Order: sequence, then structure tokens, then C-alpha cells
Amino acid sequence: MNARRRQISGIAVTAVTALGLGTLTACSGEDTAAGNTDKFDVVASFYPMQFLAERIGGDHVHVTTLTEPGQEPHDLELSTKQTAELGEADAVLYLKTLQPAVDKAVDQSGVKTKIDAASLTTLEEHAADDGHDHGGGEEEEHARDPHIWLDPVKYAEVAEGVAKAFEKADPDHAADYRKNAEALTGKLADLNTAYEKGLKNTATKVFFTNHAAFGYLAERYGLTQEAINGLDPESEPSPARIKELQTEARADGVTTVFYETLVSDKTAKTLARDAGLKTDVLDPLEGITDRSKGDDYFGVMEANLKALEAALGAE
Repeated sequence: MNARRRQISGIAVTAVTALGLGTLTACSGEDTAAGNTDKFDVVASFYPMQFLAERIGGDHVHVTTLTEPGQEPHDLELSTKQTAELGEADAVLYLKTLQPAVDKAVDQSGVKTKIDAASLTTLEEHAADDGHDHGGGEEEEHARDPHIWLDPVKYAEVAEGVAKAFEKADPDHAADYRKNAEALTGKLADLNTAYEKGLKNTATKVFFTNHAAFGYLAERYGLTQEAINGLDPESEPSPARIKELQTEARADGVTTVFYETLVSDKTAKTLARDAGLKTDVLDPLEGITDRSKGDDYFGVMEANLKALEAALGAE
């Protein structure tokens, strides 16, 4: 749609097949570099936003992402050129507070349609580690949690808001955007039902994870998340926190320490070894790589459910 569209330097683009919505191709190489796309050009900040744009936009959108597959999105830094070229898109879809560098770039850009996913649902304050101070400070201890995509209900709310923004910005294809969003929210409703049933009756409701990404998921399904680190996956826990978790594991029947694919698993595995626990992957879905236990959002969320069912002793 934007004749001046050029490929954003350093952006890795993936090709995604949206089931039931046609084949969605995020172009790379010469096709993108030419910049002569007649589609609605959307820049997504990281994978969960990219997935929404592709599923809702269908064949009418050309989606690129600012965060390369395998890159930890919290740490993203943009070049001056990337910031400048962001303004050439028709729309940008991002999640304010998750990636400060993206927030700044969006504020400085001239892109006409700025869609902040955080404004399409309610961000809540989740204590990073059950309300105790373990070195993260008061700001992190009760920070507004941006990990809304891990709650299928909240993610569906965002999807509906994104569809409305697409309809307004590209009215010629509004009917298709509505239809695609309805299909997506229907699948998210099915996913929510699967989680409700799968986690209803479990031997324990407590799970340990590498960082506090699963607050919304835990709240939705009546679980308790205990994070080794806070909302920042790279923060280091204090010795007191490690000791506390070891004690809690025994008291609450915790069997497993979950870690993720995009950050170091060293601390999680050390805690598991010292406490006599197993380890497994609980993916915060901040990016899809060849190590992911699924090809897309739904595949990984289904794998996460199976991992939780096993760790919590689901009936």
C-alpha cells in the first residue's frame, strides 16, 4: 500500500500459514526490498503482535517484525535507520511498556496508525514473586505486567481491538478483517476452554517458572505462579529467594521448575537439582524458533497446557 515501503534493516521475517485464513507470506529479500507492495503494511514489535496482524489481516496485509526470531524482546534495541524507516509503514502494532526502545521509536515516527495492544485490554499489577522483596525493588515488585497474550481471553480482547483499528485504517477490506478476527477469537475461546478443563482438578496449584511471565495465565485458571526472577527474565534471584523456593516446593508439592527457550536455564536447573525437582519448558511465547514446541501461537500454548497438566498432576 505504501509505495515508499523499504525493508527495515536487520528485520528477520517469517512465513506463516494461517489455518482457514489462507496463506500469509511475509516477504523477504528482493520482494520486500523493492518496496512496491500494494498491501496494508504493518510493522509488528514482536511475535505475539505479528501473529495477530497476520491472522486478522489475512491476504490483505504485509507484516514485518522488529524482533528477530530467537531474540529476547525485552532487550531489543533499534538502529537509527530502523527508527526512521518505521514511519514508512501504514500501521505499527506494539505493546507499550514491554520494549522501551520500540515505545520511543513509535513516539518519534510519523506512522499514521499506531496500535498499542496495552490500550485494548486492562494491564494489571502482578507481584513479581508473591509480594516479597528479593532485590527487584518496589517498582518491579508491583509492576504492570505486559504479558497479556498468555491469557487467551485477554489476547482475544486485543484481537478485537486490532481488527477495529485495521477496519478504520483500511476500510476497503473491513469485512474480511472482521471475519478473520471472529475466526481467531473463536479459536482463542476454544483454547481457553481447554485450559479450564485441563487445569480444573490438579494435585497442586503452584508452579515455579524462570521469570514472572505467567501472572495472567495463573490468575485466569486459579494457579499460583512463583517466579525465580521478576518480570525481567535476566534479573538474578537472591540466595534468600532460592532458599524460600526450596522450602515452598516441599510444602506445596511442586514437582517441576519451568524454564524458557530464549533466556539462560542455568538458575532454573540449579534450583531443580538442589531441591530434587524436574525441569521442563513453559514457553512465554515471545518468539518462535526451531526450539519451540509448536509452529505458532496455538501450537505452543497447547504444548504449555500439556506441560502444566503433567507438572501439576492433572486428573
